[in-house]
Amino acid sequence: MSTVSGTASASTSVAQVQAETQSALQEAAQSIISGATGNSSLDVSSLVTALVASKTAGTEAALTTEATNDNTQISALGKLSAALSALQVDLAPLYGGGLLTAFTATATGGTGLTATAGAGAVASTYSVDVSQIATAQSVTSKAFNTTDAGALGTGTLTVGVGSNSMTINVTSSNDTLSDIASAINTANNNPGISASVITGSDGTHLVLNSKSTGAASTINVTVSNAASSTSPLNSLGVTTTAASDSTAGSTSTISTGNGWTQSAYAQDAEFTINGTAATSSTNTVTTALTGVTLNLTADAIDSTGSKPQTLTVAADTTTQATDIENFVSEYNSVVSTIASLTAFDSTQSAGSQGGPLLGDTTTNIIQNALGNIVSSSVTSGGVSATLADVGISLNADGTLTLDTSTLTTALQNDPNQVSTLFNLTNGVGAQLNNSINTFASTGGILDQRTAVYSADLTNVKTQATALTAYSSQLTTQYTNEFTALDSLMATTENDTQYLTQLFGGANSAGALASGKS
Repeated sequence: MSTVSGTASASTSVAQVQAETQSALQEAAQSIISGATGNSSLDVSSLVTALVASKTAGTEAALTTEATNDNTQISALGKLSAALSALQVDLAPLYGGGLLTAFTATATGGTGLTATAGAGAVASTYSVDVSQIATAQSVTSKAFNTTDAGALGTGTLTVGVGSNSMTINVTSSNDTLSDIASAINTANNNPGISASVITGSDGTHLVLNSKSTGAASTINVTVSNAASSTSPLNSLGVTTTAASDSTAGSTSTISTGNGWTQSAYAQDAEFTINGTAATSSTNTVTTALTGVTLNLTADAIDSTGSKPQTLTVAADTTTQATDIENFVSEYNSVVSTIASLTAFDSTQSAGSQGGPLLGDTTTNIIQNALGNIVSSSVTSGGVSATLADVGISLNADGTLTLDTSTLTTALQNDPNQVSTLFNLTNGVGAQLNNSINTFASTGGILDQRTAVYSADLTNVKTQATALTAYSSQLTTQYTNEFTALDSLMATTENDTQYLTQLFGGANSAGALASGKS
């Protein structure tokens, strides 16, 4: 287990602390002996420090070692989890379908037509002929003189685009063309229309522009409750009608005018694909070809109907190869991370030779699980495939090597085999993703292991706090006791010296004996 080297190091550390504490105690004992024999006073500070250390140093060293081991394990598990998560990101195209839905769509033989292709697309060639593109309607009112433009009169305007509309109440305080344009533009329920005022040599005009393209997005304005039948406000009423057929050149028309004109028509895009007619209300066409989006501009219009463009949809082997290369690279990063965390270096000192996850059961399980997946075949729809079939070989150290030439050939000439290998059910990507979820997801095995070490680290900190309090209490207690002892010993020494002076000692006569008292 990864804790073997940590345990050895901890034992060494604790033993060293105990030896140092024993030496300090011996020095403290000598201080007491010296004080008792009158050779010196007690070294209270050193004595207290040594005694407190004898009570707490071993536990403190053990807690420090345990905390270091917890932090080391948390860091190591974090590195492993991060490596697996990074691999999972690069696996996304392989298990999420992106690899198998990578297509290119290229238009040739003209301009103004581009396309993209994705899920559902079929590799093929299509003839696309565009006769008109979708446009948004723009209508301009008749010219109003200065007087009328500044006082159109009161009433109600209902302004609509297609099936959506809004209502504006016109009063004497907002009955200018500019007021009405502002009311349209700032309305919360604006149906998709912008308004502006243009002043020309003939007078002032209200211009309305639909924000949506397509034949159905026609502009209509209804005037009601006008102050009188001759009120200038009545001239803002307009009814436009969508084109009644889908022939090229058919446009929206103004059926009730009051002098309104069109500068841009409400019309659909019209085109054929392999001779089949189709329309779209926008120039971003997503419904004509499954999985393909067509983008049309005016340059794509074939006014003669005799110059269709060719659209080629093909598998995007360049993107597919890049996705597979990224997978191989990130898989090798995981293998390298595991190798680093489980390495054994005999040149290091005892207790520091093994990586933090050397012998770790969970790491071994992860390593074996990933290795089994990349070394096994995949069967789908009666077809079997291995990574070797697309140029990926497994090395003795667990890393993968990619032969780009073999991969390119497989992508171009045997797409069914690639589809089998990376199918969304039991393909290599799907299996690796499921395995990584088990180990590295929130609440997964690595997360649980990390939580255990984190909980132990919290417990160690709690014990360390208690030990600090205990050490402080002992320091106070011992300081008081040995300070008192030192004072007592000093008093005893003074008494001894007085008696010796009075009665004499082994080698001298006292004051009483010599008659000097």
